[in-house]
Amino acid sequence: MTGYFSSPFERRRSVGVDVGGVVVGGSAPVVVQSMTNTDTADIDRTVAQVAALHRAGSEIVRVTVDRDESAAAVPRIRERLERLGIDVPIVGDFHYIGHKLLADHPACAAALAKYRINPGNVGFKDKRDRQFAEIVEMAIRYDKPVRIGVNWGSLDQELLTRLMDQNQAQGSPLTAIEVTREAIVQSAILSAEMAEEIGLAREKIILSAKVSGVQDLIAVYTELAKRSDHALHLGLTEAGMGSKGIVASSAAMGILLQQGIGDTIRISLTPEPGGDRTREVQVAQELLQTMGFRQFVPIVAACPGCGRTTSTVFQELAQNIQDDIRANMPLWREKYPGVEQLKVAVMGCIVNGPGESKHADIGISLPGTGEMPTAPVFIDGEKAATLRGPRIAEDFQKMVADYIEQRFGQGMQAQEMQARAAE
Repeated sequence: MTGYFSSPFERRRSVGVDVGGVVVGGSAPVVVQSMTNTDTADIDRTVAQVAALHRAGSEIVRVTVDRDESAAAVPRIRERLERLGIDVPIVGDFHYIGHKLLADHPACAAALAKYRINPGNVGFKDKRDRQFAEIVEMAIRYDKPVRIGVNWGSLDQELLTRLMDQNQAQGSPLTAIEVTREAIVQSAILSAEMAEEIGLAREKIILSAKVSGVQDLIAVYTELAKRSDHALHLGLTEAGMGSKGIVASSAAMGILLQQGIGDTIRISLTPEPGGDRTREVQVAQELLQTMGFRQFVPIVAACPGCGRTTSTVFQELAQNIQDDIRANMPLWREKYPGVEQLKVAVMGCIVNGPGESKHADIGISLPGTGEMPTAPVFIDGEKAATLRGPRIAEDFQKMVADYIEQRFGQGMQAQEMQARAAE
């Protein structure tokens, strides 16, 4: 029975890439990134959204650079962010005329931490290789890494047509979707080889191969990981809105991550009208945290509720604590080092409540239907208090705040200093 419960996870070895001080690949943890949906030329709105994404936990932020006005805005955006104390790497997303924009706006080329090239639309026919080379040469000149991002919505049609013709000539042809998957993989690998031939170092290249189908994403990245040791960016493109986008992205990337494939991820959610762009960052963090790969925020365990928990108190309390944690994490990361390891339990009845609460750092078991109107609180596995009355929720929230201060704040630091002095 030895090893029966051992984890199959083993991280794929890849070349580490430094993106503005954030390492992607190698032995670095999986990096969370996002992308703005503002007009980059609108400096105020773009700065505000980059700042919001970074505060939410995005470690790299990509912006669209599609015309002269947006390229001219990039260095000003970078300066504004630095004045705000925000040092998040900014990636430029280029399509069609990236070679021209980088050449015409050297300040933009210098301000960006990475360039993203789409080999399917960097240029067409005889212009494709030349314009691709121009962007790579700019990356070499400014010492910037490049993400070669293939997307099947803009796949190199000449390559796809050639592979389709070759497949048709075979005795046992593959299906059209299988050929398309192969074209995606080849586009990424051939483009990386071309960039290296031009002179871009291997540790300056990240690959991505985005599709919008779960099974397609798994198949493409599984094959790409076999045939390349470049760092890989994962993302299900056009994932969709709401729960559909979250489920699809989590299903596809969860399988790949468990296989050790993926060095940086983005959850490409379509926001609701007027919705919060930071939602995709939160989902990416929750995916990595749920799978046990990284720890971003304290975990709040809460039961789903049943006929024994007709009161909404535990639901409201769990929601309030979770919202409070999210709102305070930007400050808590600085003030309370290690607070992301905290585990809180908010349970709704005596069936699993006491046991779950004991497993947490601090937990409460609220009374269910027909139970005594008392709520035992457990701290570090031991019963610490019993709350009663109409202010149970408020009292517990204060206990959580006090526990955080004592364990992760100045109180804990003082205790450690006293312990060291006593030694």
